Amino acid sequence: MHTGSTYHEHPTDEQFTRLTRKGQITVPIAIRKALGLREGDTVALTLTGGETAAVRLRAVRSVAMLTFGSVPGAPNVPTDPAALHRAFEEGVAAEVAAEDRR
Repeated sequence: MHTGSTYHEHPTDEQFTRLTRKGQITVPIAIRKALGLREGDTVALTLTGGETAAVRLRAVRSVAMLTFGSVPGAPNVPTDPAALHRAFEEGVAAEVAAEDRR
């Protein structure tokens, strides 16, 4: 079945594909290669607003990555994964320092 996908060597070129009756698309090979996608991989599609709507596609390597940020966090808790990790490490360090002072 021909899906209308066209191979482009450079993934920054605009890529075209067709939507099937079932709502499926074929991700062009240049994009699959650029994202390191293989059959069975999970991808996330995000609709971005603005004057012209666009869809962002990204590879999802774990359920944690897919669901991170889907539940609002507590006040004063970082939502950025790197900042959250730093806050966790600082909290553990503070607990260890408090135990050492006892």
